[in-house]
Amino acid sequence: MRKSTVIRSVAAAGVLAAAVLAGSGGSAAALPKAPPALDPPAGHVLSAVFAAKGVQIYQCTASAWAFVEPAASLTGRSWRPAGRHDVLHFRGPSWQSTEDGSLVEARAIANSPVPGAIPELLLQATRNRGDGVFGRTTYIQRLATKGGTAPAGTCVDGTVTAVPYRAEYRFFSAAP
Repeated sequence: MRKSTVIRSVAAAGVLAAAVLAGSGGSAAALPKAPPALDPPAGHVLSAVFAAKGVQIYQCTASAWAFVEPAASLTGRSWRPAGRHDVLHFRGPSWQSTEDGSLVEARAIANSPVPGAIPELLLQATRNRGDGVFGRTTYIQRLATKGGTAPAGTCVDGTVTAVPYRAEYRFFSAAP
């Protein structure tokens, strides 16, 4: 895929997320439904939606591929605080806004398999830093995953590979 096509796709996802958030007042009701097992508990409301493009990094250990960390950039909109944000996603898993420096770390608490892709997830925040877009994040959904699965077959110990993936991340916070 050409770089300009990728940029337009990511930008379109950000515009779609912004339109959905603007039209829904921050409600998840206007977005495609997530599997029920990945819904955050009652009392948590959608606060941001981001399109992600990146890689899942794997290392060969004992002739098998083991997950090491994600490395992705996210673009989208938040309505609390309002505005466009660029986000880095990395080991932890962690998400950090390049706009306001806020950060959320989380752990997976539920998953839903996706054929040929990494699973969709519900994650619960374990640490927040800052007052920005991620300062009050409580839950995160990773949805609409494409790619990112470990290579098939055996490998040579110590080899590292990065497998491209895409996903949509939805961030939730406690209702005000």
